[in-house]
Parts: sequence; structure tokens; C-alpha cells
Amino acid sequence: MDLGIPIALLLLGLASGAHCVGMCGGIVTAFSTPQPLLPARRLWRAQLAFNSGRVSSYAAAGAMAGLVGSGAYAIAAAPAQAFLHTLASLMLVLVGLYLAGVSGAATWLERIGAPLWRRLQPLAVRLRAHSFAAGAVWGWLPCGLVYGALATAAVTGDPVRGATAMFAFGLGTLPWLLAAGMAATRLRAWLSQRAFRIGAGSLVLGFGVWGLARASGLPAALGEAILCL
Repeated sequence: MDLGIPIALLLLGLASGAHCVGMCGGIVTAFSTPQPLLPARRLWRAQLAFNSGRVSSYAAAGAMAGLVGSGAYAIAAAPAQAFLHTLASLMLVLVGLYLAGVSGAATWLERIGAPLWRRLQPLAVRLRAHSFAAGAVWGWLPCGLVYGALATAAVTGDPVRGATAMFAFGLGTLPWLLAAGMAATRLRAWLSQRAFRIGAGSLVLGFGVWGLARASGLPAALGEAILCL
């Protein structure tokens, strides 16, 4: 299996600390600690269970994205690959600008999943006492960053590879949200610093720009491969 996309999404998850803690830090704390003043060991277990459920949902969504990509490749391999590659790169550019605090354009992506989330949110609340199940539902929270990662997972053109790529993305977000659950206030203050946001956003933006640069020559390269030139 080509590890390029999983590694890229792992790095994307690691770079997303400010966004993840700001958006989900409080949620992770509330849903993974159904009882107040849990002992540290039980608190860690609850945190791990909640986040395991969340990452499992990312992997399931990645499998669906890979399936969509495989269907597109089956219909028209070269045009589909060029289109998906360009789309994923553009979405990473938007996410990078958003993380850096330059533009909020990526937030419009979250409207895509809003109708589904309105149905799922009450279920997540009812499952609060069951950390893994609550995390699995909360993994479908509309998030522009996750959608950018899913667009990249679709490029794999395979359900297993798509799931692996999104699992890697989830692992990248894991340290931040585990830390947020244990010390949300202090971590959120550190990650909100402008230097961190610009650095993380620049990294993701670099992925997107590099992808777009490659996409400009992708149709010709695919044509040469198909024609065995």
C-alpha cells in the first residue's frame, strides 16, 4: 500500500491541534466524563474510549470516500483521478488558510453535513454515559478539516486504503484531544497563540499547494501511462 496519503493525513491531524481543541475540546471533556471527579485512571479510560469511537467513525467515512473514488475511477480513470486530486488539494488550501486564521472560507464545508448532524446530535447526548458509542456518533460532527481529509482519502480509490488514510488522520488528532480532555483550558490557551496557528496553517497550505502543482501535470502523466508512452 502507498503510504503517502496516510502519512500526509497523519501530519494533517497533528497540525490541526488549534482547530480540534477549539471545536471539540469541551465536547470531549463533557462526553467522556459522565460522572464528575473521576479518578485519573478512569478518566483516561473514558477519554480513550470516546476518541476510539470518534476515530472509528473517521475510518468508516474514509472507507465510503474510497468507495466513491473507486466508482469514479471505474467510470473514467484518468479524468476522475485528476479531478479528485485537484479537489482534495483545493480543500487542503482552504483548510490551511482557515487554520492560519487568514480565511474562514473552509467553514462553508461544514454546512454539507449539518442536516445529518441535526439528527445525530440528540443520539450523541443520549449516549453520553457510553463513551465509545458517544464518540462514534460525535465523529460525524460537521467539520471542514475532516471533509478536507475525506477528499484526500477519496483519491486512494479504494475503501480499505480510504479507511486507513482516515484512521491515520484520526491518530494525528488523538494527542490533542486526549490532552484537551485532561487539561483543556491550559492547552487551548497555548494552541490559540498566533505563531502556532500560522505554522500549522502553513503546513497544511503547503500540502494543498504542492498537490495543485502536481495536479497541473497529472492529466498528461496519466495519459502517458495509459498509452504506454
